[in-house]
Amino acid sequence: MRCPSCQSENLDDAQFCDQCGADFVPICPSCKTENQLGARFCRKCRQSLELDASAVPTGTATPQPSPALPSSFAAGRYEVKGFLGEGGRKNVYLAHDTRLDRDVAVAVIKTDGLDEAGLVRVRREAQAMGRLGDDHHIVTVFDIGEERGEPIIVSQFMAGGDLAELIEQAPDHQLPIQDAIRIAGEICEGLSHAHDRSIV
Repeated sequence: MRCPSCQSENLDDAQFCDQCGADFVPICPSCKTENQLGARFCRKCRQSLELDASAVPTGTATPQPSPALPSSFAAGRYEVKGFLGEGGRKNVYLAHDTRLDRDVAVAVIKTDGLDEAGLVRVRREAQAMGRLGDDHHIVTVFDIGEERGEPIIVSQFMAGGDLAELIEQAPDHQLPIQDAIRIAGEICEGLSHAHDRSIV
């Protein structure tokens, strides 16, 4: 079984990744119910689980951790378990919240090249994300702060990949119409939730 987070190979009966600690328990993408390992459909709403954390992604590999992997953030509260990926302006790590005993994603925003106005904008955007509250169409932000002068955003860890991976895996890079409609509807609901809170 290939880990959906770090792409490491694991034994077929593994319940979590032995490299990054990602949980393999299949979580329904529609109603967020946890299901038994190996389940093909959600036990609550019958949604297909084939594209969830229990599936084997074939998309592009996540970048490997750099040698300078931090050990923790926020004075040791968030212990780093692995490297999840890198974007244009952030590095994202899988970490364990030692205070609340749960896995989280910690995004470290790269501030090199930003002037003071840019830094203020980054901090304001992080705070806006935190104001979104709890909605099952939007990743929940648990905490924001700074680490060595760089803003960090601590959010819900979502194993199972992203929309770009789903499209990459799909035949001819096209999702079945019913999946595309469902996903588009969920995106619209998430945007509506943000707009209701004056975040556009």
